[in-house]
Amino acid sequence: MMLTVAAVLELDVMRAGAPEVLAGRELLERPVRWVHVAELRNLADLLEGGELVLTTGLAFGDSAAAAADYLAGLEAAGAAGVIVELTGDRPADAAALTTAAAGARLPVIRLHRRIRFVEVTEVVHRRIVARQFEQVARAREVHEVFTMLSLQSAGVQEIVDRAAQLLDSPVVLEDSSHLVVAFAPGPVPPKDLLRDWQRRSRAVHRSGLADGNSPAAADAAWLQAPVGLGSQRWGRLVIPGLPVASEAAAAEASMVLERAGQALSINRLAERDQAGLSQQAQAGLIHELRSPRVPDEAEARTRAEALGLKPSPAYLPLVLHLEAGAGQDPMSMQRKERALLEMLDSVLSSTRNTALAAAVQTGQVAVLLALPARLLEDSVLERICGVLAERSAEAAEPLTWTAGAGRARSALSDAAAGLDEAAHVAQTAGTLSAGTRRYFRSTDVRLRGLLALLREDPRAVTFADTELSGILEDGAGEDLALLQKFLECGGNKTELARRGYLSRPTLYARLERLEAKLGVSLDDPESRTSLHVAVLLRQLRSLSAAG
Repeated sequence: MMLTVAAVLELDVMRAGAPEVLAGRELLERPVRWVHVAELRNLADLLEGGELVLTTGLAFGDSAAAAADYLAGLEAAGAAGVIVELTGDRPADAAALTTAAAGARLPVIRLHRRIRFVEVTEVVHRRIVARQFEQVARAREVHEVFTMLSLQSAGVQEIVDRAAQLLDSPVVLEDSSHLVVAFAPGPVPPKDLLRDWQRRSRAVHRSGLADGNSPAAADAAWLQAPVGLGSQRWGRLVIPGLPVASEAAAAEASMVLERAGQALSINRLAERDQAGLSQQAQAGLIHELRSPRVPDEAEARTRAEALGLKPSPAYLPLVLHLEAGAGQDPMSMQRKERALLEMLDSVLSSTRNTALAAAVQTGQVAVLLALPARLLEDSVLERICGVLAERSAEAAEPLTWTAGAGRARSALSDAAAGLDEAAHVAQTAGTLSAGTRRYFRSTDVRLRGLLALLREDPRAVTFADTELSGILEDGAGEDLALLQKFLECGGNKTELARRGYLSRPTLYARLERLEAKLGVSLDDPESRTSLHVAVLLRQLRSLSAAG
């Protein structure tokens, strides 16, 4: 820590002079930049500020007025304090100093015994220089830490964690909208650190200081550093409510924040994806909510609110399942996921809804949607999915997806647990024929949903292969397509013919040959049910292999 006037008075060489504080006891924590020994009446031209002046009082003698002028000059020059050596053989000089000190506004200390000023300057200057070397070494250490993190392409969270470790305090990274994209809580519980974050952050960001009588007063001491270069600043690093012990501590903390901010800026230049930071933070929270070690509900809500999710009476799990289409390579699917997330963010903003959303696995975007009221669940879903479908169709690269919804829950962690059900519904609904539905629930997929769970079961695979063995041996092409259309018409030959598939005589002849190959009667309801189950299982297995 920087040497202060109080620390100087505790030195052995100074205690030997029996120091007595005559004025400015409340200012003894002033930092001492240097020690200056002088007997001149006017030191204004010699001082630069922060010096501790040592004198024997010859400049003012036994005149209280001269002593007052002397102390006023030191104060105007920014001196850290003055130490005057006045022993008992100079009572008049001591009385003059005591009288003048009564009106002084800087530390005034009298020494009752003689000491060697040269010893004081040697000890103090040695400590000041040592402190300066410590500061240089500290700055070099911080520089090396963040330079190495930049060279290693460290992630955002790793950089924030390292800054918090160096400072031994909580550090928060927020974007330009005051949404938390990464944080390291340190010794502070996350729910306390992120409580009502956006309001508190906006208040400090707007004014820099908070009204001492307001709840935000504790936030007035926030230290911060911008993240981003020039006009491209996209966020800031914050140490909220840091109890700054001294200007030196604040300067060191600011230095660490600035270096961390530079590392984050380099990281941002490498990624070129600001939205990805928020999505990474949301994905992290969603994964935590689905893990065995689920965060406390109050903490989860606080963290979610800091990410932009409004507190609501219910949260709905929703999964958007993307069709791979022609581009099935991983990079193509990642581009589609990113595009869908950006569209979803825009739709949520335009419809005044909030959600946590992230790509949790290939081809699937998980959403925890805040519902303003349970009764509005269907209308909110219809609007969001409807607008999203329109924008997906109008995109330069159209996106095709299916939405599966789980059951709304009042607890955020319970809603996150329902994402598996929503994913199952979305993936199964993708095998249904296109219709007007914007989203699907488990009651919409019914038998198909059950078969989707069983499609990899060896017994189900054997059943499907046995049922269709008569036509699979011949390649399953036209016969399998005919059987599927026949079953979709509920076994109604007239309806199948009416749809213009084939003329009736030709259709009847082909159905007879199909029956012969399958070895069952297509007029038997149980046979049609078994065949329909087998066809659905084969279809679901093909979809799973393609995805």
